[in-house]
Amino acid sequence: MSASSAFNDDKGGSSSVGEAEYAYDPVSGKIFSSDYNRHDDLKEMLDSNKDSLKLEAMKRIVAMIARGKNASDLFPAVVKNVACKNIEVKKLVYVYLVRYAEEQQDLALLSISTFQRGLKDPNQLIRASALRVLSSIRVTIIVPIMMLAIKEAASDMSPYVRKTAAHAIPKLYSLDPEQKDQLIEVIEKLLADKTTLVAGSVVMAFEEVCPERIDLIHKNYRKLCNLLIDVEEWGQVVIINMLTRYARTQFLNPNINESLLEEGSGGDKTFYGSDEDEDEDDDEKEKEKKAEAAAMAKRKPYVMDPDHRLLLRNTKPLLQSRNAAVVMAVAQLYFHLAPKAEVGVIAKALVRLLRSHSEVQFVVLQNVATMTIKRRGMFEPYLKSFYIRSTDPTQIKVLKLEVLTNLANETNISTILREFQTYIKSMDKDFVAATIQAIGRCATNIGEVRDTCLNGLVQLLSNRDELVVAESVVVIKKLLQMQPEKHSDIIKHMAKLTDNIQVPMARASILWLIGEYCEHVPKIAPDVLRKMAKSFTNEEDIVKLQIINLAAKLYLTNSKQTKLLTQYVLNLAKYDQNYDIRDRARFIRQLIVPTEKSGALSKYAKKLFLALKPAPVLESPFKDRDHFQLGSLSHLLNAKAGGYQELPDWPEAAPDPSVRNVEVKESVPEWTKCSSREKRKEKKVEKPFYSDSEGESGPTESADSESDSATASDSRSGSEESGSGSESESEEDSESEEEEEEKKSKKKELKKPVQESESEQSSEEEDRKPEKKSKQQKSDSESESDEDEESESESSPSESEDSESEAEVKKKKKVAESKPPSKPVKKEKKEMSLLDLDDFEPAPSPQVTPVNTLLSNSLVTDLEGLSLSDSVLSPATIAPSSALKNYELLHRITGEGLTVEYCFSRQPFSPDANMVAVQLQFTNNSSSDTKSLHMEDVKLQSGMRVKEFPEIELLPAGETASAVMGIDFCDSTQAANFQLCTHTKKFFVSIQPPVGELMRTVFLTENEFKKEQGQLMGMNEITEKLTLDARCRNEHAIVQRVTAAANLSRVPCGSDKECRFAGRTVTSSSLVLVTVATREEGAAQLTVNCEKMVIGTMLVKDILLALTQ
Repeated sequence: MSASSAFNDDKGGSSSVGEAEYAYDPVSGKIFSSDYNRHDDLKEMLDSNKDSLKLEAMKRIVAMIARGKNASDLFPAVVKNVACKNIEVKKLVYVYLVRYAEEQQDLALLSISTFQRGLKDPNQLIRASALRVLSSIRVTIIVPIMMLAIKEAASDMSPYVRKTAAHAIPKLYSLDPEQKDQLIEVIEKLLADKTTLVAGSVVMAFEEVCPERIDLIHKNYRKLCNLLIDVEEWGQVVIINMLTRYARTQFLNPNINESLLEEGSGGDKTFYGSDEDEDEDDDEKEKEKKAEAAAMAKRKPYVMDPDHRLLLRNTKPLLQSRNAAVVMAVAQLYFHLAPKAEVGVIAKALVRLLRSHSEVQFVVLQNVATMTIKRRGMFEPYLKSFYIRSTDPTQIKVLKLEVLTNLANETNISTILREFQTYIKSMDKDFVAATIQAIGRCATNIGEVRDTCLNGLVQLLSNRDELVVAESVVVIKKLLQMQPEKHSDIIKHMAKLTDNIQVPMARASILWLIGEYCEHVPKIAPDVLRKMAKSFTNEEDIVKLQIINLAAKLYLTNSKQTKLLTQYVLNLAKYDQNYDIRDRARFIRQLIVPTEKSGALSKYAKKLFLALKPAPVLESPFKDRDHFQLGSLSHLLNAKAGGYQELPDWPEAAPDPSVRNVEVKESVPEWTKCSSREKRKEKKVEKPFYSDSEGESGPTESADSESDSATASDSRSGSEESGSGSESESEEDSESEEEEEEKKSKKKELKKPVQESESEQSSEEEDRKPEKKSKQQKSDSESESDEDEESESESSPSESEDSESEAEVKKKKKVAESKPPSKPVKKEKKEMSLLDLDDFEPAPSPQVTPVNTLLSNSLVTDLEGLSLSDSVLSPATIAPSSALKNYELLHRITGEGLTVEYCFSRQPFSPDANMVAVQLQFTNNSSSDTKSLHMEDVKLQSGMRVKEFPEIELLPAGETASAVMGIDFCDSTQAANFQLCTHTKKFFVSIQPPVGELMRTVFLTENEFKKEQGQLMGMNEITEKLTLDARCRNEHAIVQRVTAAANLSRVPCGSDKECRFAGRTVTSSSLVLVTVATREEGAAQLTVNCEKMVIGTMLVKDILLALTQ
C-alpha cells in the first residue's frame, strides 16, 4: 500500500470499535512513511485457532470495506482462512476476496487450488462464492480453469450456483472473447433450465455474449413467457426487453391492416392521378401493384400468432408490479408489440408511477412524452395527473409541459391554457420560458386559439422580467409568420422594444420580423436600422447578421432612405472580427449593389431576399425518439448508447412458428414405463441439469416426464421408419421370437468365440439394427434387476401384456387385411443379421409366458455383455506393431548415416511398471560399422526417471538393431532429453510423448464405468461437441481411431450409440474414462473424465483431432 493511501486512511478522526487508532505526529515524519503495524490486532485474530475470533475479525474487516476504507493490506492474512471449516467465516472471507481479488491477482492466484476445492463444497453458498471469486480474478492464464468451473456450476444441483455460473459468463467473455463458442453452449444449457432463479441471469448473459443468436430462444420462448411472473424483478426486466426484440423478428405487425389502409388510400389517389400521363407506364404498374396489395390486406384479416398473444397475456399482470422498471419494461413491450386497441392498458400503470421519486418520474415522463405523440388518446383521461406542482423539480415541470402540450386538442385547450397562465407567474425562469414555448406550440397546432395565444403573449411583452419578454418575442415571431398582414400593430409594438431588450435571440427575432415584413411598417423600419447601425460594433454575432439582412432588404425595397445606411453597415461588417459576418457582408454587397463585375444573380436579389418563407412548424423534441426502444438509455439520451440493441423492423412474412414447438409429453404405453429408469440414467450423463432444475421440490417429476417423452419419441421414430403407425404395435409379436433367437445365437457365440468375433466385426453395422430393437427389453430387465422386488417386477409386465393381448390380436388382423406386404419389409430391415446367423422361419408365438420372457431378456443381456467383452476388447489388448506410430529420433543426415526411430510399444515395461516402454530401432545406413551405441548426459524435469537401454556394442553397415528403454514421464508431456553416443560421435536427442501414450489399458464392466464416471464429474469432466469425419461414422472406425490416439481399452456398453473406453495413467494410476456418444448426421459428443485436468484437456484435443480428420 502506498504512503499516501496509508496517510489518507489513518487521517480519519474516528474509527470503529476495536479498530486500532494511531496518534498523528507531524514531527515524526509519519506522513511520509508507511505504518507497518496497522491492523496488527486483526492479523492476530485471523491467525488465531478460535473460530469466534476469526469471525469477529472478518466482521470488522467487511465493515471497514463497507465504509470505504482500504483493507487490501490484510489480503494475505484473510486468504489463509479461505480453507477454514467454519461456514460463517468462509462466507465473509469470500465476500472480502470478491472485493480485492482483482487488485491482488498474484496472491489470489496462489490460492486458486483452494477456490477449486470450494467449488466442490457441500454448501451451495460456498460453491457460488468460490466461483464468484474465481471469475473476479482477471488473468487470462486461468481462463481454462474458469471455463471448467462455469461448466461444472452450470450442471450443479443448486439453482443458486447455476445462477452464479450465469453471472460469471459475461465476466469470462469480457476477459477472453475467443471463448464465445464454448460459452454459448453453456448459455444454451442454462436457457433450458426450468428454475425461475436462473432464468433472468442466463438471459442477461445471453444479451451480453450472443444477442444475435435468436435461434437459442425458440425452444425456450414459451417456457420463459410462463416463468416470467415468478422470476425476480430485475430478471423480469431483462427477459421482457429481450422478448420484445425477439417478438419483433418472429411475429407480424398487429397494426399492419391500419397502416396498409392508409398507404393504400394514398396509393389509389396517385394511381388515378397518373392516368393523364401516358409516358409513365412503369410507374403506373408499380402503383397498381401497391393498390392491389393494399386491397389484399383489406380483404385478409390479421390473425395474431398464439405465441404473440401468450407474451402479451403473461406480461399484463406485471403492470401491477411494485418495481417501476418492470412496469416500464411491460409498457414499452405493449407500445412496440400490442394492437392499438390494447395499448391503452399501460396508461394507468404509468400514471401510477408518477407518484414515485423524481428520478423515476423523469424516466417515465420521457417515455410518456414519446408515447403521446403517436398515441395521444390513451393518456387523455389522465390529463390532470400531468398538472405541475410547485414542488416539482424544473426537469419534471418541463417534461409535464411537454406531455400537456402533446395532449392539447380543441376540447381541452381552454383548461390547459388556464394552467399555462398560472405557470407564467412562477419564479422558475427556465420553466416560464418553457411555458411560453408550449403556448406557442398550442397556438400553432390548434388554429382556433391562435389569436388568443398571440394576444396573451403580446401582454407578456410588458413584463418586467427580460427573459420572459425575450422568449415571448421569439415565439411571437414564429406565430406572426402564419398571418403577418393581420398583425402589423404587433410588429410596430415589437420594434419599440429594441431599446429595452438586450437578449441577443430576442433582438435578432425582432430585426428579422421588421426586415421580413418591412412593407407593413415602411416608416419604422429605416429608423430601426439607423439605431442598429449605431450600436453595430457592440452587438452579438447573431444580431449583427440580422442587421446586415435588414439593411439588404431595406436597400431592395426602400433604397432612397437606406442606401447610405446600408453601405455604412456593410463597411462596418467588412472589418468585423467574425469571418461569418465578413463573408456575409461581401456576399450581400456583390448581390444587391450592381456593378460591372457582378454576375447574373444580382437580377434576382429581390427574389432571393424577399421570397415567401413557409411558416415554421413547432414540433415536439420527442418526435423522432420513437426509433429507440422505449425505456432504454439510448431513448433517454436521444443518442445510441454502448451495447444498445436496435429494435428490429417487423417481418413482411411471418417466420415459421413451428421452431418454437417443443416435444409434447404423450401418454406412454405401460410396457415402456419400466425402461424410463434406465433412460433417465443415460440422460443424467448428458443433461444433468434437467433432473436438478426443480431444486429440492420435484427433481424426480421432471426426470420422469422427460424420460416418458423420450420413450414416446422413440416409439414415434419407430413407427415413422416402418411407414405405418399401426406397425409399431406389431413389434410385440416378434419380441418373443427375437428373444429365443438371440438366446440361441448367444449360446453359439460362447461355444465359438474366435469364429464369432470375426463374423461380428464383419457385420457390426447389421448387428446394430436388432440391438436397437432389443434395447428396450434390455433396459427393462436391468432396471428391474436393480430393484430387489422380483414379484412386483414379474407381475407388472405380465399384467400389461395380458391386458393388451386381446386388443393386439384384433389390431393384427386389421393390419394383415389392410397392409399384408408391410410386415415382411420390416422383418428384412430389422432382423437381417438374425436371419443370416440362424435359419429360422418367423412364426407368431403369442403363447409365450411373461416369466420366460423376463428370464430370456436378462440372459440375453448377460450373454451380450460377455460376447462384447470377448470380441471387441481383444484387438485393443494385442496391438500389432504395424498399428503403432513411429517417430524419428535421429535423421540419417544429422546422424551421419545412423537412423534412429522410436515407438511406444504399449506393453508393460517389466523392470518398472511406472515407466512407459519405448522401443528404439537403429539402422546403420553408412558404409562403416557403428560401435558402442549407448546413452549419456540424461537431462530430465524434476520427478522424471529413465531406464537406459543396454549398450549395443556393434552395428554393422546396412544392419538394423532394436532396443527397449523405459521412461517415467510423471504423467506429463515434458520431453526426456539425452545424448545418443557412438564410439566417435554424440547426438543430442529428445523423446516427447503424446498424451495418449502416458496411459495403460484397464478393464472395467459397464457398472464400474458408470460408478467411476459419477465420481469424476464437475471439474474433472470435459465435454466437447464435434462432427465426425465421413469415414468415421460407424462404431468400428470410432474404436479404431480412439484406440490409435490413446492407449485405452474398450468398455462394454448396452447402447449402440455410445463407445466407452477406460485406462489409467502409467505413473499415478489416475483413471481416464472416455465416452463418444453419436447423434444424427455425424454429430457426436466426446466426454473425458480424468482426475488430472491437464491430461484430460490434452486428451480431448488429440481425440477430437483423430475423429474429425
